[in-house]
This record gives sequence, structure tokens and C-alpha cells, in this order.
Amino acid sequence: MTKANFKTVTKKPKTYYITTPIYYPSGNWHLGHCYTTVCCDALARFKRLSGVDVYYLTGTDEHGQKIAERAAAANKSPKEFTDGLVSSIKDLWKLLNISYDGFIRTTDKRHKDSVQTIFKQLQSSGDIYKSTYKGNYCTPCESFWTASQSKDGKCPDCGRPTTVSSEECYFFRLSKYQDKLLKLLKTTDFLRPESRVNEMVNNFIKDGLEDLAVSRSSFSWGVPVPNDPKHVVYVWIDALSNYITALGYGQKDETLFEKFWPADVHLMAKEIVRFHSIIWPALLMALKLPIPKKIYGHGWLLFDGDKMSKSKGNVVDPFILTDRYSVDAIRYCLLREISFGADCDYSTENFLMRMNTDLSNDLGNLVKRTTAMARQYFNGKVAKPKLKTEFCDAFIEKMNSVYKAVSNRIDKLEISKALEEIFDLISNSNKYIDLTKPWVLYKENDFKTLNAVLYNLLEAIRLAGNLLMPFITDAPKKIFEALGLKEPVDFSAVKYGKVASYSTQEIEPLFVRLDIKKELEELEKIAPKEKADAKKENEKKDKNGENDLISIDEFFKMQLKVATVKTAEKVEKADKLLKLTLAVGGETRTVVSGIAMSYTPDSLIGKQVVLVANLKPATLRGIESQGMILCAIKDGLPVLVSPTVVCDSGTEVR
Repeated sequence: MTKANFKTVTKKPKTYYITTPIYYPSGNWHLGHCYTTVCCDALARFKRLSGVDVYYLTGTDEHGQKIAERAAAANKSPKEFTDGLVSSIKDLWKLLNISYDGFIRTTDKRHKDSVQTIFKQLQSSGDIYKSTYKGNYCTPCESFWTASQSKDGKCPDCGRPTTVSSEECYFFRLSKYQDKLLKLLKTTDFLRPESRVNEMVNNFIKDGLEDLAVSRSSFSWGVPVPNDPKHVVYVWIDALSNYITALGYGQKDETLFEKFWPADVHLMAKEIVRFHSIIWPALLMALKLPIPKKIYGHGWLLFDGDKMSKSKGNVVDPFILTDRYSVDAIRYCLLREISFGADCDYSTENFLMRMNTDLSNDLGNLVKRTTAMARQYFNGKVAKPKLKTEFCDAFIEKMNSVYKAVSNRIDKLEISKALEEIFDLISNSNKYIDLTKPWVLYKENDFKTLNAVLYNLLEAIRLAGNLLMPFITDAPKKIFEALGLKEPVDFSAVKYGKVASYSTQEIEPLFVRLDIKKELEELEKIAPKEKADAKKENEKKDKNGENDLISIDEFFKMQLKVATVKTAEKVEKADKLLKLTLAVGGETRTVVSGIAMSYTPDSLIGKQVVLVANLKPATLRGIESQGMILCAIKDGLPVLVSPTVVCDSGTEVR
């Protein structure tokens, strides 16, 4: 069995191991699920084209009490229930051209066998022991909490009520690794972005780590504990270990494990960073295995400020969007629109605008104009020039620097900015057309200069098309067809002057410009099934009174406090948003609020408002909003809810 010091080791050169989390098969696969997978795919494809040996892993987490309960409700066995859902997610990844190398299911026999091996190793080293757990259990999160962690009997992660549980369990000595974990997080770039480090240290490690329950005996859908089959191995070991079991760890053939471990990047949404940055490295330390090079917790894809949910009935179904606008459009807008690491509020209108401006106007028109001029002026035949033209030095320098710029962004996981670098070259190309005026050169019969100008443009298109291959998968093929070239297999020719001559071809437009207003209307017609399903569910809840009535406990989950506005300013490029600085008792909060249509910044200074103080922070336009202020709506505009008399800031509202 392979062993190593727990510290990250230097891997053999030219290998790259990247993973998504393993997805919980809820059946509601929406655009939010696609984001991590498409990001990983772009990174994996870029590394492959750069000559690196890549292993890209994704998969599904299929054990646990929730799956068992849902399967029973559907009158299916848990395996039968998950088989159908796994099939649908594989269909979605195929649709989006996801180029994964491995797909791991926690129900795979190879995974189960390796999990049992890992459990026995941890027992042998004394890092797992049997005891009795007494505390609070959250079924939705499948998490145990101590009384101090579970304030008022609520789960600290999701806020739902927990149940008091007493159960014989096996425990992992997580507390043993507290100091090593703290050092790892505070002295290395193991976890990124930086904000996630502060969250882990201050919220979970600072006050001390407790040993972790790693088995359950109240349900049986899972991997049986070796030599104690009334227990099943709990999610922390079962799910997290997929990253090494998929490579063959604990199996006869560990070739992939020896080649690719440690992982270069575990990529995931921010809500599961705690498990990956605290529990997972501690388990690896206990196994004396290298830890991953990097854990990256990206932000959420939001809809109207909330984490995206298909039950809202919004038009975010990737099958609908792909069918109407193409795989490239979905992939590009996901990768380009979202600043990596931050939350992004999804807007179908912004999605369509991005398609028009970047894909249709900038890229599509560049290819169409340039190849059309080559056919018109030279019958499509454009040779490498022997002369330089005005403006060409800077343009060629840009072409020769773009691969390095994009590669640097990729190494920093700045995917959106990597695309910015490519589209900066595309923008430069469109400006080059305006500066050189090929149509004027043609009228003046200056064919040598005209040939040089068109060659330069065709080279820029070739380089851009090559560099776009990791991000969008169909348009680059069409670009190289238009250039009369074979699609490249790597990035080795991403340099000016590598093509001796071009023979351009006429192709269909890469992307069609959309009438955004019309498209939004059409989508409203297409989406009703989702909305109807959501409506039926809500009507069902209405009959049971679920939509109308809440318990007093549910109401008291909200912490409403009086806050005083200290400063207010407009948010750049956001007509509806104001950035407010609020005094809330002894603390200061920043809140982004959509009230700019009703209030000027100056009119708010000193005003008292009601703040939802325990709302999870969300990033809007690059600003972290630490709560939400209450408003009524009058004539379609927000009106602040304020106390009728002045109160001390921080006063509770009940």
C-alpha cells in the first residue's frame, strides 16, 4: 500500500488531477449543478492541450438515510432509485461535452472495498475508536452536532431543527489533527479563495475540533463497517475517500493512484468546503498520504439572490437552454459571466446579452468579415507576407503573448479572466480591421499590404480559435473549417506565423444574433412545464396549509434588528443597487440593497431600517452583502420598513 508523509509532495511533471465533488442524486439537475463540472472540464481540456497528462474525475454520492427514505417513498430499492438519477446526470454531462476520465459511484464495488480497507487502516492506527454519541442530529445535512454547536436545537449549517440522538458510533480522532490543520490553512495556499480560510479557522477550528462520528447504525444503506455489519461507514469516510478510491487506492492495481495523487485541484461550491478543508486532509494525515495541492470553493449561481433551485420554476434547465442556444452558449456564459470564487446572480437577459455581444458580434462577426474579405479579394487564398504593415507590430506582439496570459490565468483558476484575455485579442482584431481599412487598400490596388492585413487577421482568428477549444467545444471546429485548416490537437502552434497560407471556406454563421425581447417572451412559453410542476407542488402545499402557516420556531429563525444607515453610495453599473454601511449594535455591516429607484444615497444617511441579521452573506456586483433590509412594495417600487420612533441600533425586532 502506498504511503507518504501527509505534507503535499512534488508530483511527477506533466500530470494533472482535477475533481468535482461527487453529486448527491436529488434528481433536480439544473444550471447550478453544471457550473462546477463545466469549470473543471475547461481546466482539464486546457491542461491536455498544453501537453499535460490529465485525469478528470466526477461522480455521485449515493448512500445515506435521505436516499433510503426517498427510494422507499418511490417504492424502489436504493440502488434502483439512484441508477435512474445517475443515468440522467451522465446524459447531461454528455450533452455539455464534459470530458471526464473517471466517473465514481459510491455504490461501485471497487469503492466499497477500498472504503472498508481505509476504515481498517484507521482502526489499526488508533485513529478510529468505538463510543456512544449523544447529541443533536440533522437529517437533511446528515450531521451530528454537540449542544454547544447546535444553538436552540438548530443545525448550524442549515438552520433546521435537529433531533436528540443517542447512538453507538465509531469516531475518528479529528481533534488529534487540529494543530496540523490550523498550520496547513494559515501558512499555505491549500485553501482558496482567502475568505474561505478565514471562515474555516474562525468558525470551526478556533474554538477546538471534536472527534467525528464516522459510522451509523440507525440505517443500513451504506458500506458495512468491517467486522461490525450493524454499522455502516458514514459519509465523511465513504464520500470523501472517492478521490483516492477512484484511482485504485486500496485495490490490487494502484497505478493511477501512484501516477496522479495528490490531486492538483478539488473544485466545489463553497457550502462543502468545510468537509474538504478540515475532515478530508485530517483523514489523509491519519492515513499518512499526501494531501491535495489545492481546495477551491467557488461561489453560488444565484437566482433572485437565492441559491438556484429548480423548484422555483425558473428557466435554468440546461436541457432547454442547450436545445435552444447551443452547448457552446451555455458553456461560454457559465464560464465568462461568473467571476470565479464569487456568487453570481443568474439572469436570462444577461445570458442572452452575453451571447449577442461576445459570441455573435465580436467572435462571429470577426470570422465572417475576415473570411468573406479573403474570398472577395483573393478568392480565399492568403499567403504569409514578406512585409510588415502599419499597426502590425503591436498586433503581432499581442498574438504572441496571449497564450502565456491565458495560461497564467488558468494556473490561478481565473477562468473568466482567461476568457477575457482571449476576447481581448478578438477585440484587438476588430479594431485592427477599423485601423487598416482593407476595403480602402483594395480600392487603391495595394494588394501586398491587403494580403498582409488579412493574413494577420486570419492568424489572430486561428490563435483565438485554438485557445477557445477548452472553453467552447463546437465553434472552434467551425472556425478551423472556415480557415481551411485541420483542428489542432494541442497548443504547440499558438504563435504568429505558423501557417504558410490560408484557403478560407464559407461556413454558416457561428452564432446568430438574438432579439432579446422576443427570446425572453419565447422562453416564457417554453418554461411552463417547470413552472407548472412547481405550481402543482405549491397548490398541494396550499391544500395542506403549508404555504400559509409557519410555526413560531420557524419565525424565530430570523434575527431582525434595527440598523442605522451610516453611509450610502450607488453601485457601479447597477441602476437598482445601493451599497449601505449600517451600524448594528456594536458592529458595522455592509449591505447591498435594490432601493436605488426609490431613494438617493444622501436621503438615507441617519435613517433607521430593519435588517435580517442572520442571512448568509451573498456577493452582489463584487460586494459582499451581510444581510438584507426589509421593504414593502408600493406601485412597484421598494419602500423601507422603519421604526416609528428612534431606537438604539441593534435593537431586536419581534
